[in-house]
Amino acid sequence: MHPKVMAVTGYKSFELTIQSENDPRIAIIKQALKRHIIEFIEAGGEWIISSGQLGVEMWASQVVNELKEDYNIQYGVFPPFENQESRWPDTTKEAYQTLIERADHYQPVYKGDYKGPHQFTKKNQFLVSKSQVSLILIDEDFPGSVSYYFNEVESHQKSNEYELRTITPLDLEDIAREWEENQSTF
Repeated sequence: MHPKVMAVTGYKSFELTIQSENDPRIAIIKQALKRHIIEFIEAGGEWIISSGQLGVEMWASQVVNELKEDYNIQYGVFPPFENQESRWPDTTKEAYQTLIERADHYQPVYKGDYKGPHQFTKKNQFLVSKSQVSLILIDEDFPGSVSYYFNEVESHQKSNEYELRTITPLDLEDIAREWEENQSTF
């Protein structure tokens, strides 16, 4: 049985010190996401889900929207609570609104605004319970906030069949090198 739902997460943009949507590292991250998402779709995957947070999850939603032109794939957004973007800069609020508008499904895990850190734990549990595989951009030497989700996956794997796919810094370096080589051939 092929997995039908893949949760995607990773670092927030500020954890990667990415301050602008023009940062060239975003294109490399999106290429890595695209490769994994296409592989998932071509193996029978139907849904990509995330909480829609800034960074990897936002970029994954943009990749899915591009892929919808050629593939039958849907995107679900499950933020931990309503108005998660309320403290974000205006430009990112606009990008988040676009993400929600383009999503095939949107449903906050908790009704209402932020109440406490337990909402993030519950969001992680929810995403893992609703998927059969997770794709995580993570550097295991410096896991940052991604470690909470990663630990939830590992805990879930102890009693459930669940697949974990990762994108590592080495994977991103390989893509950057490929791009450089392709640029020099023209």
